[in-house]
Amino acid sequence: MDQVIIGAVGVFFAVMGLCGLIAPASLLAPFGTEVRSVDGRNEVRAVYGGFGLAVAVALGLAAADAGGLREGVVVAVVLALAGMGAGRVVSMAVERPSAFYPTVFYLLVELALAAALLKAL
Repeated sequence: MDQVIIGAVGVFFAVMGLCGLIAPASLLAPFGTEVRSVDGRNEVRAVYGGFGLAVAVALGLAAADAGGLREGVVVAVVLALAGMGAGRVVSMAVERPSAFYPTVFYLLVELALAAALLKAL
């Protein structure tokens, strides 16, 4: 079951990564952010695309427990998700979100994914 959880979180990151590479503007559109420049699209492809796919590969290796990487990868991804969530909480303390979606929704997704991975340790 733990491998399924780790793999499912990996699929989430893979989808995010592919969307970031193929359609960078689509990832930021729900936040009301337009990506108009070549450099802006490059940034989204790098951070959301490349990073998302790298995390997906790492989680795939963790699910297979390749090279004994499982625990380290899972802890690293939990910390990354918790850091993303903490950044959203700080931002919400400074500026109240205009609606539940997307900011609060993605905070809950990040926390749920982190909790699921912790359970899989």
